[in-house]
Amino acid sequence: MLTEYLAIGVVLLLSVIGHNTSVAYAAIIVLVLKILGLTSVLHVLGTDGLDWGIILLTVAILVPLATGEITIQTMIESFRSPIGIIAIIAGVLAAMAGGSGVTLLREDPRVVPALIIGTMVGVFFFRGVAVGPLIAGGVTYFVLRLVAMIK
Repeated sequence: MLTEYLAIGVVLLLSVIGHNTSVAYAAIIVLVLKILGLTSVLHVLGTDGLDWGIILLTVAILVPLATGEITIQTMIESFRSPIGIIAIIAGVLAAMAGGSGVTLLREDPRVVPALIIGTMVGVFFFRGVAVGPLIAGGVTYFVLRLVAMIK
């Protein structure tokens, strides 16, 4: 039981040291829920939180469309420049990796600790963003499928 508090505490400490406020806030929320004994809330977050997070992230991405900062014309122009085309391809690949990552996380939870560690290393030491587990899960999924095809 103490190990759960210790693990979350380490993540909180590293996020504060690494100046990563989003991970710090997340660790604080999980720690408070754990301290308060709200295991049912933790369970709901563990099962549905990923979907809620994707929805919230997608809402944030769509806001510039709603405010008029990005127009249909701006979107069409993205097809006319090399950087726009590269960004579109990268978006497609990231979405595919993220989707496969969600599949992997749900089908094989044994990979979660390794993805968390890898994401934390990326966040703390390379100034990454904590959306890494989905993409890392997708990359892992693709590598596993490639290895299975080669065998």
